[in-house]
Amino acid sequence: MKFGVDTFGSDHGRSGIGTYLASIMPHLLKAEDTEWLLYGSELDRYTYCDGSASQFVAVDLPQSLSAERIWHYFSEQKFIGDKSCSAVLYAASSRVAPLFPKVPSVFVVNDIASVYLSSQMDAIAKFIIKRSLLSSQFIIVPSAYIRDDLVRLGVKKERISIVYDGINHSEFYQRDMMDGDVVNIKPFAIKRPYIIYASSMHSSEKKHIELIHAFEKFKAKTKMPHKLVLSGSDGSATESIHQTILHSEYASDILMTGYFPHEALPELYASADAFIFPSACDGVGLPVIEAMATGIPVTCASRCALPEISGNNALFFDPDNIDEMADCIEKILTDTPLREKLISSGLEWSKRFTWEKTAEQTLEILKKAAKNAK
Repeated sequence: MKFGVDTFGSDHGRSGIGTYLASIMPHLLKAEDTEWLLYGSELDRYTYCDGSASQFVAVDLPQSLSAERIWHYFSEQKFIGDKSCSAVLYAASSRVAPLFPKVPSVFVVNDIASVYLSSQMDAIAKFIIKRSLLSSQFIIVPSAYIRDDLVRLGVKKERISIVYDGINHSEFYQRDMMDGDVVNIKPFAIKRPYIIYASSMHSSEKKHIELIHAFEKFKAKTKMPHKLVLSGSDGSATESIHQTILHSEYASDILMTGYFPHEALPELYASADAFIFPSACDGVGLPVIEAMATGIPVTCASRCALPEISGNNALFFDPDNIDEMADCIEKILTDTPLREKLISSGLEWSKRFTWEKTAEQTLEILKKAAKNAK
């Protein structure tokens, strides 16, 4: 069978969607009795495959989301129809997807649909995206939380499959870290001890500002030497986060790294004393699993998919309750029996999340979509 993979909307591998696609493609490309055709921006010729003409077709479009959407609405189906694909995987379907797919389609939805459909996106785009979701034959989601959210929007539950994302265990594993005071991960030299939050800054619902205030309370109460490392690409909330840090009494103890190469994250995690994830708008929560796999304790928000993804292997807090968040920071750093329990159970829990498993289940859904069309 020949399958298409739409790489548009995946941020050239520099986002959660991009990481997802870059992680499953090596396993899909090795699947027996399959042929693959990826298409997207010329910039991504080598992002998700080896870039050969038999694997990747570049589509000449302006580098803008609106241009990509218009192409998907009016030209993409003819383009893919000429490629003799049995089914197509749309990795970023919440951003770009055909309005009425004629070729069997499998949409991947890694976002909470109700959140982005209630955003500042223009009304026409909202209508088209919702229409696309309702018209897709099959939808893959990484959590029951996102599935239930889609059902509330009118998508039939039987068309949705939960396929949990994986992590790369050859990168994210427990390390014997050096006892030095500084972690050298170019271009940064980060002074230990520290706690870390890794997430993009595209929304106030990521709760960076609440975390900064909780960190201030933690520092004022405990006088502990820990720093707070905020790692993630810039977004619409970046400026307000910058300003909050600038006005903080503990500004010298807060480091913003900006976008951090994914391959360097394991060492950044493993060198931390704890991982904190206060996001109140996360339907995937993969950084939580990555941190667990490196052997550090995790405390996270009791919202969205995070309880589902982390099981009983994290310390939970209300992301709107700054005092509760500050207490959890203190507890996860000072309660030795709790730390040991979370580290041990987190390591075991993380083993069930692999990209091999994600790719296998995704391929089965693609085959099912192709078979149903016959």
